[in-house]
Amino acid sequence: MKFASAPARPLIALGVGLAMGATVLGAPTATAAAPPQGAYWHTRVLGTSTHPWRFGTTSDPYSLVQREILESWSLANGRTWTGMRELGTLPKSAADKKAWQRDGSPAKWSQSIDGKTVKLSAKPANGHLAPALPERNEFQLDEQWLTYDEVQRLPADPSRLKDWLTKAAQVSRTPESSMASWLTGTLSGLLHSIPAPQEVRTAAYQALLALPGVRADGNAKDNLGRPGAAVVIHYSIGTGKNVNSVKQRLIVDTARMVLLSQDQTITQRPSAFGGKTPRPETYNKTLIEVGWTNSQPTVPALP
Repeated sequence: MKFASAPARPLIALGVGLAMGATVLGAPTATAAAPPQGAYWHTRVLGTSTHPWRFGTTSDPYSLVQREILESWSLANGRTWTGMRELGTLPKSAADKKAWQRDGSPAKWSQSIDGKTVKLSAKPANGHLAPALPERNEFQLDEQWLTYDEVQRLPADPSRLKDWLTKAAQVSRTPESSMASWLTGTLSGLLHSIPAPQEVRTAAYQALLALPGVRADGNAKDNLGRPGAAVVIHYSIGTGKNVNSVKQRLIVDTARMVLLSQDQTITQRPSAFGGKTPRPETYNKTLIEVGWTNSQPTVPALP
């Protein structure tokens, strides 16, 4: 396998390919990869985010939540299709709904109460489907491109997987200050984004729990009522006055070892806003489906 050094840079062979890297990074011996269990590796994600601006009136404001469905289908050769459909904007909470009703229950918004121009609608969009990166028929693990066989041979040991990913980040010139957030994002991404074997996903989960700022948080249920194990992650991004605090809460199905949901809150320092306390940015993604399917790619259906 080859590591990509950086976007738009040529691939660099390091002599640590997965097929020959067992002695270097402890990768499993190269054996025949298990065949796919369906035509496509498929994910269907419901994403919700709180809009950064408020609406209504200054004396009776309310917050809105934007929602979308994101889907992807990948063949074993890495060829991928992605679909997206906006589901419409809604008031965030029961209190926001009452303020929205007092505002006349608008179905469209063009301006926030602080004068920001927006284009929001409560009506779902038609959605679209398109091939993703048609020039690359491989699976992308952050900045690395892997064949199906290479994905199957990712290290199934937590420490060796972390070592391999760390080396990949270094070759991709990920700043040391960003390494913690890069690792947490990459390890959690392995729980759904590419068709890694369950043993590799288990190693990713175990490696994630061993990182600084990460802790297990008992049993929990996601927004769909599905049970799993909760994981809380804290880290910072940025430098100086632009440092932001990030908190994530994952719920993982540890029987299948796939991600069920992820809540994220980003809190910015007041110093970056003239001493005013900014509103936290919140985002949730619920993975409705993760796994192999024989269903053809199509425009995402409404929930």
